[in-house]
Amino acid sequence: MFSFAWPWAFALLPLPWLLRRLLPEASGIQEAGLRVPNFTNFAVLRDRSETEKLLNWRFWVAAVAWLLLVVAAARPEHIGDELDVPVSGRNLMLAVDLSGSMDQKDFELGATRVDRLTATKAVASDFISRREGDRIGLILFGERAYLQVPLTLDRETVKILLMEAFIGLAGEKTAIGDAITLAVKRIHEQQEDGGEQVLVLLTDGANTAGEVDPLKAAELASQVGLRIYTIGIGAEQLEVSSIIGGRRRINPSADLDEATLTQIAELTGGRYFRATDTASLQDIYRLVDELEPVEEPEAGFRPVRSLYHLPLAGSFALAALIAAVGLFSSLLARRASRKVQGHAG
Repeated sequence: MFSFAWPWAFALLPLPWLLRRLLPEASGIQEAGLRVPNFTNFAVLRDRSETEKLLNWRFWVAAVAWLLLVVAAARPEHIGDELDVPVSGRNLMLAVDLSGSMDQKDFELGATRVDRLTATKAVASDFISRREGDRIGLILFGERAYLQVPLTLDRETVKILLMEAFIGLAGEKTAIGDAITLAVKRIHEQQEDGGEQVLVLLTDGANTAGEVDPLKAAELASQVGLRIYTIGIGAEQLEVSSIIGGRRRINPSADLDEATLTQIAELTGGRYFRATDTASLQDIYRLVDELEPVEEPEAGFRPVRSLYHLPLAGSFALAALIAAVGLFSSLLARRASRKVQGHAG
């Protein structure tokens, strides 16, 4: 179905005719009372009928160009068939740790050992794709917390900006409390929507920076109805080379503050999860899907595609054609005039 966003623009159609009727005609050029006849005048008289035809042709082309310009100004649109789009009304924020410890390569993707952030990106990206109907936001935190993507239904943008994040972007330390506080602020601004408010916070360490204590921030989150799911990421054992030779086992997650992350989740009605490898991280995000299911009710939506550029391009093309023909005709007239003057001489 086609429609016009601004149909009132068609009121401009008679504008050229009104201007011609209302504005005074251009004053003629004052000429001498006595004119010396020459062959040029005879040539002009001979070609007058051809000139009138040319002017008539230009008039109709110009009229069509003006019509197309007005149609473009009315903004024609193609309205597609109604689509069913699930809308949950849930505000879902993701907070991802970018501190220096996320560079630890204790996860695997396929047969390749990767750092924690790379594994997080791969799993979280799939999670975002499944959250159809949720408004999703992205917070990146390290020494400071930053809102990378405000709450939006555009899941592709969230995924792209998550994939572009890198370790150290927000500093080397970990400000868990600031990340929660920022989520509370953004969620509180959207609270009038009346939907579910959820934060999924992923970190591999303890709160070592920031201005707000994580538990105080969790209390604020509880007051505004923000439910927090915390994920502690990092392997429990990792084999590394020993200085004296051979291999030894270490705990790469020794700095992970599981007690605080558990308290944060409990204070807000959420849950704490422990991800020691890629498979367990995937299971956690699937469990979050079950705890926060995508809503089934659907709302009608009609995709709208703007088409104004088509008549606009046609109008410009016709205007360019008139200008080109006028220039070509002027050049031919000058050449013919020179030839007549040459014969007269």
